[in-house]
Amino acid sequence: MTFHTTPNHLESDLLEQLVSKPTGNERVEDKLNKLLTIMREHLGMNVAFISQFVDGKRVFRFIDSNNNSAAINVGDSDPLEETYCKKIVDRNLDSIILDTHENNITRNLTVTEKLSIGSYMGAPIRLSSGEVYGTFCCYKESADSTLNERDFAFLQAACEITSVLIEKNITSEKFRDVCSKRIQSVLNTEKHVIYYQPVFNLQTQGVVGYESLSRFFTDPYRTPDVWFDEASKLRLGVELEVSAIEKALKGLEYLNSSHYIAVNTSPETILSGHLEKVLANVDAKRVVLEITEHSPVQDYEALREALDPLRKKGALLAIDDAGAGYASFQHVLELQADIIKLDLSLTQNIHSQPRKFLLAKALCAFAKSINCRVIAEGVETKAELNSLKELAVDSVQGFLLGRPSPIEDVLNIS
Repeated sequence: MTFHTTPNHLESDLLEQLVSKPTGNERVEDKLNKLLTIMREHLGMNVAFISQFVDGKRVFRFIDSNNNSAAINVGDSDPLEETYCKKIVDRNLDSIILDTHENNITRNLTVTEKLSIGSYMGAPIRLSSGEVYGTFCCYKESADSTLNERDFAFLQAACEITSVLIEKNITSEKFRDVCSKRIQSVLNTEKHVIYYQPVFNLQTQGVVGYESLSRFFTDPYRTPDVWFDEASKLRLGVELEVSAIEKALKGLEYLNSSHYIAVNTSPETILSGHLEKVLANVDAKRVVLEITEHSPVQDYEALREALDPLRKKGALLAIDDAGAGYASFQHVLELQADIIKLDLSLTQNIHSQPRKFLLAKALCAFAKSINCRVIAEGVETKAELNSLKELAVDSVQGFLLGRPSPIEDVLNIS
């Protein structure tokens, strides 16, 4: 960023770092609050704030004070025409006011006494379109004759950074709004359909259950993982998962009573408590909860407690996507899983890749030692199936045995 004003080099470097220094997942809001603190402390002010002009009012959006006891709060507002902010933007008031009680305009404004403003400095925040978003201002309870044009140049530089950050935030909010509406548009609608993939028991050579899989029929088409990942980022992940599980479990009434339905769920959804309500009027003995190996678990004890009432009702727990690392073993042991599902990345070409075969063999031995069943998914060839039989896995699923299908097709096959 190139500043159009001339703060000194030290000040410029300080502001440049705020914009360019890598800050990981730091939010725009955090950066703006940090910027306010920098400005207030550097200028020796009591309060610094960023305001927005909305519907004829000046609304405080961000505030920083030296004692956290400012007479204003985020969200407070005043009629725009009665504020310093509006008068500064309209150039009816100087940007630097050394003593508000000596100024012909500010000494007569109610806000001067209301906020105990002794000296003041403010500048407009203009977006790239030229629109005035609001102002960046700071004030002191006492008069200050030391404020000067160099200080104002520093404030203007801060305004430029603020404009960039706010514009970025506005763009992000618009994007989040679009994505949120997209997620909401498929919840509990025909656009979100459940398909069922059969799981075959190798000993009986018959179907023992079905894994439920979401399909989204939208234009443009997007794969299920994209939908769920986006929903999770927007904090709609639990809502979308619960919707999918509710849809999936409706299939129980159409299937053979000896068949189960496996549903995919995340630790977040389990911890939310929603599943207990979903399973309230369902035969939980016909439900398998699949937790992916890749789902992070922050607190195993809390997750076990949330799972306890579901498992007491008869629901089984499966660790999905096993085979990619240590988490497989940790999830299984910590959660006392009933089923381990070998990931398709492990089962594909298992017949021709000795390392995969040995890893699967180790997982199967591990499962047997703790009385867990093993299901291998992603089986696409007879050679793969034969290798899995050699490993004595309990059940298999994959395109070789049956593709995911809507419930109508499943019933026709059955």
